[in-house]
Amino acid sequence: MTARGAAGRCPSSTWLGPRLLLVCLLVSRSIAKEVSEHCSHMIGNGHLQILQQLIDSQMETSCQIAFEFVDQEQLDDPVCYLKKAFFLVQDIMEYTMRFKDNTPNANAAERLQELSLRLKSCFTKDYEEQNKSCVRTFHETPLQLLEKIKNVFNETKKLLEKDWNVFSKNCNNSFAKCSSQDTGHVEQHLPSDPQIPESVFHLLVPGIILVLLAVGGLLFYRWKRRSHREPQTLDSSVGRPEGSPLTQDEDRQVELPV
Repeated sequence: MTARGAAGRCPSSTWLGPRLLLVCLLVSRSIAKEVSEHCSHMIGNGHLQILQQLIDSQMETSCQIAFEFVDQEQLDDPVCYLKKAFFLVQDIMEYTMRFKDNTPNANAAERLQELSLRLKSCFTKDYEEQNKSCVRTFHETPLQLLEKIKNVFNETKKLLEKDWNVFSKNCNNSFAKCSSQDTGHVEQHLPSDPQIPESVFHLLVPGIILVLLAVGGLLFYRWKRRSHREPQTLDSSVGRPEGSPLTQDEDRQVELPV
């Protein structure tokens, strides 16, 4: 009885393992399907329209702002470019792209920030993702900055729709190549920066002009003063010739004894 009971319990324990395994496989497959659908359709056309509205509502100006972004000349891999750009866009929307509270633009920016937080699950992090490799400081207008952000979301949307797992690619090698070029890249661009000589030129030229004007004015004043003195000297010498009665009277007065 005991042996038979023990034997009767054996099949249930034997079948428990395969059943659990089958359940786990089905659950994992459903989760993967949900994640794939989640990432593939997370960025909608409405989000791109929000970005376009932000662009259209900006005032056209030549004023520029400074922000850090991916240098596409160094990082030409489209997947790695977007992986690096995605996290930089998050920082830009949090610290740079600021609008007055409770305005349409502020509400639009808040929706985009919420979207970027949800998109984080679609990106695997790389070891060198948070460093400054492949990144440089841009000086552009707010319109140009918003165009860059819209391009990042648009290209990310296209790649996710083709392959929801595309951003699981390891980009450490691409980032490493990029960081090895950073030193030479900076040294190459510093001497050719047109802003440095241009600013010096704008400071020196007005100063030189002012000095020349001051010196020229001083020389003109001295020449004018000298030209006024010379006719007066000539007139006094001509008006009082030698041996005139006035001169003789003066001489006599001087020679009279006291």
